[in-house]
Amino acid sequence: MSRWPRTVSLACSAILLAAGLAVGTAPALAYPPRIKVFVANTGSRNVTVYDTRTTQLLDDVPVQAAPVGVAVSPNGDRVYVANELSNTLSVVDANTHRVLATVPVGSHPFGVAASPSRVYVANFSDSTVTVIDAATNAPIATVPVGRFPHTPALSPDGRSLLVTANGADSVTVLNTGTNRVTGTIPVGRFPAGIAITPRGRAYVANTGSDTVSIINVLTGLVTATVPVGDAPIGVASTGGGTVYVTNSGSDTVSQLPSGATSVASTIPVGDQPEGIAAAPDNSYVYVTNTGSDAMSVLDVRSASVTATVPVGSQPEGVAVSPG
Repeated sequence: MSRWPRTVSLACSAILLAAGLAVGTAPALAYPPRIKVFVANTGSRNVTVYDTRTTQLLDDVPVQAAPVGVAVSPNGDRVYVANELSNTLSVVDANTHRVLATVPVGSHPFGVAASPSRVYVANFSDSTVTVIDAATNAPIATVPVGRFPHTPALSPDGRSLLVTANGADSVTVLNTGTNRVTGTIPVGRFPAGIAITPRGRAYVANTGSDTVSIINVLTGLVTATVPVGDAPIGVASTGGGTVYVTNSGSDTVSQLPSGATSVASTIPVGDQPEGIAAAPDNSYVYVTNTGSDAMSVLDVRSASVTATVPVGSQPEGVAVSPG
């Protein structure tokens, strides 16, 4: 969920192309109509809401400058959007699409993770994580982490928060009960996106190494390093444990089956794919293409794009309500 790691952005920025978008129609999904996809559009300062059942765009929600990271609360009622250039977090009602609160956080907030009681925001420029009380929308702690924190992810039991440190080539581990750092895990160069499977394996996209590090969350050890495409950034895991990685430099998505240590398939998508999120029933995966202002819808069964949906300008973060 980055326009390239901040430490190499000037050298590696992709050229944004203006393209005509062909919109396909994805089949209606089996799960309830309240399942929505929320896309943070960095260039247009809004969040696009997409209905997965009708495959229609429902709304564009204005937020603050440069929305990047986005997360949905576990009960599906709230959407949290990190506004990178405003140093704020927008709290959005997932049903009415109204902004309920604007919360001050650290400098250049980026990734977001949400538990039932807490929201965690990685502040890229000041190397901290802001901890917010989900009931009051009030910041309750600021935790120093590794240099240039990019994306946070919660362990399956919610007791640990793993945060990629883009400038330290590592992952910082926090105890969510004490809000204290308990460990640091070395990974590849410029780690960006991270996703944790239900079985407790963390997959970290190393943008500068063109690899994914697989971490055993219980032991804190890297168990494998998998080559993927060029400049991997976003990572998502389905409920079944299949992992998808956006390769922003090669305009593809790499698919790693559950437990695998090699890529099973490579799927072409749009220009400069970055954000990625999986549907709760293992049916579809949603990819933001920052360079083509569109979202690709991937069918998990066929490992192919079934629709290309126009969204806002420079879409980055994406999240799916949990169902």
